[in-house]
Amino acid sequence: MTAAAERTALDPALFRPEAIDPETAAFVAELERTLAQLPPTHTLPPEVTRQAREEGRGIWGPLQLVEEARTMTIPGPGGDLPLRVFIPPEGARAVYLHIHGGGWVLGRAHHQDPRNWHLARRLRAAVVSVDYRLAPEHPYPAAPDDCEAAALWVLEHGKQEFGADAFLIGGESAGAHLSVVTLLRLRDRHGYRGTAAANLVYGVYDLRLTPSAANWGERPLVLTTQTMRWFVDHFVPPERRTDPDVSPIFADLSGMPPALFTVGTLDPLLDDSLFMYARWIAAGNEAEIAVWPGGVHGFNAFPTPLGRRANERIDAFLAAKLELALASGAS
Repeated sequence: MTAAAERTALDPALFRPEAIDPETAAFVAELERTLAQLPPTHTLPPEVTRQAREEGRGIWGPLQLVEEARTMTIPGPGGDLPLRVFIPPEGARAVYLHIHGGGWVLGRAHHQDPRNWHLARRLRAAVVSVDYRLAPEHPYPAAPDDCEAAALWVLEHGKQEFGADAFLIGGESAGAHLSVVTLLRLRDRHGYRGTAAANLVYGVYDLRLTPSAANWGERPLVLTTQTMRWFVDHFVPPERRTDPDVSPIFADLSGMPPALFTVGTLDPLLDDSLFMYARWIAAGNEAEIAVWPGGVHGFNAFPTPLGRRANERIDAFLAAKLELALASGAS
């Protein structure tokens, strides 16, 4: 095996049950017990789950809002588009466009305030989180259109608003999906290829469902096969699901930025990250993949050692790629 191949090879041991450390295994068992006692997401109207989240009920606990965050609106394709903005005290040297998850149906920009505030300070970047329109009230292409509009606004106004024009993008789950779609639209519709890095956390890239998602079943570890189908059905009709603007696994991926793919081995979307990572590097792009034994869907949002280690890896990747972009811009 060549040195280059060794750098991209995945260790089969990562996927074996014994790779899961005892603390993570105990957390997973307790989470599964808790979720087995709750109604599955796909059995509830979206507005019920949304309200529960705002009230701090459920596995994620009370919302933690950051006082330093501010909300602003920009013109969007569906009207005023809200952005949740975090500016580090010492000023910004880049803008990180964050796109939240929630299956295109759930989630809001203010649901990840502590993490986004941390990234703003860690990277010395303005973090801009997009409060895009949600399905089923606003199905495809509403969410991608809003994210595209937010990216274009940042690229046009970032220097004036935040004093920075270096650009990074990322998100979790559906947010990772929308990040890739946004990158493709920036390249194909606007000729932009200057993104410093993409942070793609347990994303979904094939809306027909990859084998790991389709075969997962109903084991209640945050996301199940039926819940995934419920999300996709709300977002886009079956006849559109091989469109690269819907399922970016089918896209021409040339000219994409350096990317870090993060996923756990107990995530139904495991294949999505494995497959998209392979396609990313096959298109000649730089990419890394971090596979975390025992990580469930959303694992890095829980206060566990595994989640902290994953977030530290993400922080380090984004910081390193930003430094390279800034050095290249200064040279």
